Amino acid sequence: MLSEKSRPVIEATLPLVGSRIGEITTDFYNRLFAAHPELLDGLFSRSNQRSGEQQKALAGSIAAFATHLVNNPATLPEKVLSRIAHKHASLGIVKEQYGVVYEHLFAAIAADLADVITPEIAEAWTEVYWLMADALIKLEKDLYASQANNRMWMPWRVVAKDAAGKDAITFTLEPADDTPVTEATPGQYVSVKVTLADGLRQVRQYSLSGDAGTKRVFTTKLNDGGEVSIALHAAVEPGDILEISNPYGEITLKDGDGPVILASAGIGCTPTASILRSLAESGTDRQVMVLHAEKAMDHWALSGQMTEDAAKIDAELRLWLETPHAGANDGFMSLREVDLPADASLYLCGPLPFMKKIRDEAIDAGIPATRIHYEVFGPDAWLAS
Repeated sequence: MLSEKSRPVIEATLPLVGSRIGEITTDFYNRLFAAHPELLDGLFSRSNQRSGEQQKALAGSIAAFATHLVNNPATLPEKVLSRIAHKHASLGIVKEQYGVVYEHLFAAIAADLADVITPEIAEAWTEVYWLMADALIKLEKDLYASQANNRMWMPWRVVAKDAAGKDAITFTLEPADDTPVTEATPGQYVSVKVTLADGLRQVRQYSLSGDAGTKRVFTTKLNDGGEVSIALHAAVEPGDILEISNPYGEITLKDGDGPVILASAGIGCTPTASILRSLAESGTDRQVMVLHAEKAMDHWALSGQMTEDAAKIDAELRLWLETPHAGANDGFMSLREVDLPADASLYLCGPLPFMKKIRDEAIDAGIPATRIHYEVFGPDAWLAS
């Protein structure tokens, strides 16, 4: 709960801090890595730092949290916190690191706002930071405790590496030791750690794309601007050992018997494919609609799996392709072309502009925002927009 003392200070300074938060977070990361260069080895993404995505995500989360506290001082933004906590837990973030972040973040705030900051402003924003940090620490502690083991990284052996559409590969893994395995829920992801050619370890999250449970199957799209997918595609072969995390992610199929809409674009089909697989295996009698957008038919990474699973439960499957193909809609997906079932829940994954467009169209069509669930690959820059 935000104190009555701090609330008017945050409300008055939020526009200024919000307008400067992008510059503040950039300075923060420069300070953090100068003091702790080891954090780039196996924790922070070097490519996300270069692209600015990580800075935007941090700025967005701080602004979203502070805005919620001003508007709802007696509550916390549970959805925002849950998403961040799952991502942090998949990276092995620990309580002590929040103190390190505080030190360098507030040094960046003090430097950027040196002309206007007062002890009262610093105290109020410190309260906001620790409200957010303490909530995340508690959530992350619970997430760690829910796992079948107390390890962050476990060795898994690659048993298959299969092409999955143009520039995508599906990796199938099995445990390489006797560490107890947590059952994954369809829609969740794991962190995968690889060592790059220069010796630096980097981590990315990949949605489980096939059977969940105690299996680990994920599909990666080659990212020319990244590093991990390139290493996985070029250097990892069956028999190799990868370090992966326990499964995390809160965008999973919710209980109920109402209609389900799975909407995806590009490699965003991986979590929706996993949810669809679980529905097919359970023989669900729920109404299921599968919507996917792609550049061309041969780019659809999980076309065979998703087509077969949709057929098993008589799900409606609709495809949009930028390159015309028989049986597919031409161009970009639009829900305005679809007769959406009443009382549906929408699960959404793909590039950010695609998800914003589809979410807006879903709301216009009468689907409440509370029944729209989305997964963002990488830093959640949606919060910054």
